[in-house]
Amino acid sequence: MRKLNKVAKLAAISAAVAVVLAGCSSSSEETATDTGAAAGAASGTVRVLMEGVPDTDIVSGLLADFNAEYPDVKVEIETASYDQMRDKYVASFTAAEPTYDLAILDNPWVGDFAKAGFVQPLDDLIAASDGYDYADFTAPLRAIGESDGKVYGVPFYNYALGLIYRSDLVTAEPASLDELAATAKSLTTADRAGIAMQPQKGYKAFEEWGNYLFAAGGSLYTDGKVKLTTPEAKKALETYIAMYKSSAPKDSLNWGFDDALRSVSSDKSVMMVSYNWMLPTLNNPDGDSGALAGKFKLGTMPGGKQVLGSWHWAIPTNSNASDAAWAFVSWISSKAGEAKRVTAGGAPTRTSVFSDAAATAKDPAYFATIAKILSNAEPLCQGANCDEMINAVGTELNAAFAGEKSVDDALAAAEEQANKIQAE
Repeated sequence: MRKLNKVAKLAAISAAVAVVLAGCSSSSEETATDTGAAAGAASGTVRVLMEGVPDTDIVSGLLADFNAEYPDVKVEIETASYDQMRDKYVASFTAAEPTYDLAILDNPWVGDFAKAGFVQPLDDLIAASDGYDYADFTAPLRAIGESDGKVYGVPFYNYALGLIYRSDLVTAEPASLDELAATAKSLTTADRAGIAMQPQKGYKAFEEWGNYLFAAGGSLYTDGKVKLTTPEAKKALETYIAMYKSSAPKDSLNWGFDDALRSVSSDKSVMMVSYNWMLPTLNNPDGDSGALAGKFKLGTMPGGKQVLGSWHWAIPTNSNASDAAWAFVSWISSKAGEAKRVTAGGAPTRTSVFSDAAATAKDPAYFATIAKILSNAEPLCQGANCDEMINAVGTELNAAFAGEKSVDDALAAAEEQANKIQAE
């Protein structure tokens, strides 16, 4: 699902690019300084590339409501697979005539794109928008969109992870990593695995194992450096490997989240660590779970901390429709826009939406759990070259899962590579 980051390789040309882009945008009728358009006052066409996922469909479904307030702003959405998106954006960001006027950024891209000058700070736009209430976004999500003290992205949707399990088979949520391992083992039978795991080399391995690290009481960073040669990291990796051997589906070393989802929905596994918004998919009576729909619950990870992923709205520095782009972003990500999007099935990002009875009516307990998850979550990477770092660490972890390296050697190599990559 994730692809190696190439943005760092553009660092040498970023300064020149920023100058070119500034010159291009200054000739536009709408510039980065045209902030805070009043409702209905903005005009123009806003072209945005988005991933072909349900949250994109939800945004498309709200365009008519947006145009009722902004009749002169046309939003054109192009969809692509995840693996295509970053390269398409970089090509647009560095072009004299951009392809896209608005962007959504996966959290590993934000720091690199901000450093390269590809996206503009949004602080003035936010300040000029009455009632926007930027502080209402959950703190961990806000932090992802910020770099060097400035806001470069406002949250679109979260993909924080949690523990998804069968409520008819799991009688109590595991409170510790050892309890999680014991529960998975006790529920494993000849026909059903206790937990569907996702040790696929690269992003998936690190994304899943990071939750085990937090559950063991560990952390990813110490004094600004990746630190994985710790007792907590060792316990997390040893426990992960033992669980894979005793409680996961056979021959699942290359599984990702979609494989785990199929296993859980088809009664082949009891639990999985996955994105919080998987729960409605599993409980959909018209979905693949069949008679199992309604029997799945979402919990926090043992210990209460989990890995956080997110997408953010950002405005390219060379956008030809900055004012119109912000009109749309400030509408769709406002408190009212968030309520509309979440009511339609979108993943929440604002604190206020959790107390909105209409938005959370379908499953109040589910939204209460998401609120807990988002209050104590952390991304896999902070700073530069995140995609490359995440994939390097995930490759080393997978080598330990596969028995190609010892736990100590894999963690030492992962730590060394991570810090080297982030220092480039």
